[in-house]
Amino acid sequence: MEAERLWEFPIKEFHNVPRGLLGPGAYELVGVEAKNLGFKKSLLMTSGLRGTGIIDDIVGKVKHAGVDVAVFDKVESNPKDYNVMDAHQMYVDETCDSFISVGGGSTHDACKGARIVAAHDGRNINEFEGFNKSENPINPPHIAISTTAGTGSETSWAYVITDTSDKDSPHKYVGFDDRCIASLAICDPVMYYDLPQDYTAQCGFDVLAHASEPYVSRLDFAPSLGQALWAIQLTAKHLRTAYAEPKSYDARMGMMYAQYIAAQAFNSGGLGIIHSISHAVSAFYDTHHGLNNAVALPRVWEYNLPSRYERFADIAVAMGVERNGKTTVQMAEAALEAAIQLLKDVNITENFTSVKKDTYSKNRMDTGVYEGKGAEIKGDADDIHRVAVHIMGDACTPGNPRECTVQSLTPVVKETMVGTL
Repeated sequence: MEAERLWEFPIKEFHNVPRGLLGPGAYELVGVEAKNLGFKKSLLMTSGLRGTGIIDDIVGKVKHAGVDVAVFDKVESNPKDYNVMDAHQMYVDETCDSFISVGGGSTHDACKGARIVAAHDGRNINEFEGFNKSENPINPPHIAISTTAGTGSETSWAYVITDTSDKDSPHKYVGFDDRCIASLAICDPVMYYDLPQDYTAQCGFDVLAHASEPYVSRLDFAPSLGQALWAIQLTAKHLRTAYAEPKSYDARMGMMYAQYIAAQAFNSGGLGIIHSISHAVSAFYDTHHGLNNAVALPRVWEYNLPSRYERFADIAVAMGVERNGKTTVQMAEAALEAAIQLLKDVNITENFTSVKKDTYSKNRMDTGVYEGKGAEIKGDADDIHRVAVHIMGDACTPGNPRECTVQSLTPVVKETMVGTL
């Protein structure tokens, strides 16, 4: 075939998703499912949930089924390479044969990484950055139980890790690997009732990013488009209520499906520079991934509008905008306005320099950009440049519909740092 006749992404790949249990009470089946999957002793990985009752409840259900459990509860937000390696060491020390992850994307991602490490005799997780870098097709089995409606990591082939080997310049990367997919995903809307309002909002914008990026992606993967649009519609319908009424069953159920469907959309349909910006900012400042996506989303939508007016017009309809004689361009611009209004309605800060420092100070690093308890985001030229450079090396950037360069991204990043909406 003549090279000039080829186009971008001529062959697209549909990636597997795990078996899933979704609905109220689903998590109560974890013990039975672990037993059926052949678990003997499982490493249960989590972050800040120990002491909430959730972990004790799940451990009790698993043990009641005859499966022993060891608990690793040191996973940090934006999981670090050392979280993965420490978990793997405990997996070995406790002679475990399986994994259970309980939490949001950080926990699931760290667990996926630990499984990859376990399958490769303890090799450093940073060796597996990129696409399908693992060599052993057999991973320890894994049940992923989500306690947030956001990441969808329980059903995707991606995991995101921060490489801290250069403490002066940490690097957050994505590992895409068909072998890291969980054995079973469990999503239970009742588990979201106690999620704090700010996390509900931030995780909800993670969903909107996961749904909108494959819908406008350069990959243009047809099997993902319907899922993406439906997830956008569910988010627009339910996020405000989930935020304002945390124990609204209908809203929590709607967001459960939204996050699950959105993840399956990007699983094969790709992502873009909303996520690339998010990865860069959290690499340097350890800010919440969903919050980063929320701040980046309107700026990236505006940047991408000229390349995908028709698709953004569809997004506007999914978000409840009436056409009323509007042109395609006007509808696309209305999608952006709808996203900004949603941001305001769920009280998300409008730029990174407004993020409170105490929301991103939970890592254990004590040198480099982190400055122990989290460096303050200044939004100066140095901040903007290093984020723009990090974006260009991110695995999500090639899927962005509009071409990217450090020069073209600099004003976009500046807007995320100090701009207003």
